[in-house]
Amino acid sequence: MADVILPIVNLDIFLSQPADSPDVASECTKAAEALIAYGALLLHDSRVSEEDNSVFLDLMEDYFALPEEELKKDERPEVGYQVGVTLENTERPKCAVDEPCLDVIAGLDPLERPLDIMAHNPDPKCRFFWRMSEKPPYETQFPGLNSPNVVPQVLAIRDRWTPTMDKWGQSMKNAVENFGEMAALGLGLPRQTFREAGRYGPHLLAPTASDLLKYGQEDTILAGFHTDLNFLTIHGRSRYPGLNIWARNTGKRIPVNFPSEGRYLLVQAGKQLEHLSGGLIKAGFHEVVVNKATLEALERRKAQNRPLIRISSTFFWHLSSDYDLAPIPSLQERARALRTKTSRPEVQTTYAPMKVGHQVQNELKHIALMA
Repeated sequence: MADVILPIVNLDIFLSQPADSPDVASECTKAAEALIAYGALLLHDSRVSEEDNSVFLDLMEDYFALPEEELKKDERPEVGYQVGVTLENTERPKCAVDEPCLDVIAGLDPLERPLDIMAHNPDPKCRFFWRMSEKPPYETQFPGLNSPNVVPQVLAIRDRWTPTMDKWGQSMKNAVENFGEMAALGLGLPRQTFREAGRYGPHLLAPTASDLLKYGQEDTILAGFHTDLNFLTIHGRSRYPGLNIWARNTGKRIPVNFPSEGRYLLVQAGKQLEHLSGGLIKAGFHEVVVNKATLEALERRKAQNRPLIRISSTFFWHLSSDYDLAPIPSLQERARALRTKTSRPEVQTTYAPMKVGHQVQNELKHIALMA
């Protein structure tokens, strides 16, 4: 496994200096190059509060420690689980049955491959989707992807829920939208290109939860090898290691490690960004597993008398459901040029024009969340 530090992009420079300053231009270029080469990066944003993240993680641990019959009240399978809770063993990793994805795994060095997913069951993780979106001033073609939020009604949770979710979700939403402006400029596009395309997107604060009392054995797959279907994913710091990503430029598996101090978030490219860039930027493959570092953290947490549940502090930023998704010509040309230079073989993909809502529905069918 590679001991690699992901590129670090400083959002503070972008927010504090004039738009035409050389430092801003350099940081925007770094943002774009990190997405192209790695599909992921660490983002420094001094506005982010670790205390807010901690309050959020505490709430999620308390919620997912509730009995299953309480959690089931918050399921909404009729809208593809796009709001509310998804219980464990529901979501399937797409790569277990997707031939192009299996080709990606086959192309990796055997020492860099993910844990075997060929016979992998649905992921033993729960998830909650909390929508953080702006209502569009038009009738969307995809109302099921823009459903109202579910608020758990358990008294110990209910009053804390909305303010905590909104506060932490807004922090990550602000960060990822500003980062999207940086990435657009770094790619030679107008600053607002991505932000406007996602203005009415069904953005989701999307924590996942894995019960380490049930699934705490080393090499357990908590989330099988996959990419995210949205535009950009941003994560806060988790209390338990276990997230691995794969760098596009090397094919190396990289355990995600946040700097021990400082206000950092992890950003990953998703399928919508891959589609819009014509493959110049590839959606980043990743998995979550129980490893030695996870077990060491588990032992430390046992002394704190808290639910032993691994929470991912995750936010999915989407393009608007009614947006016409098609490659941007200038980026598609750069993608073609990059393919002629790359030393690593890549699965060729056709990026057909479609509505973002159709792209999302197609992906949900692959992972067994929509019929």
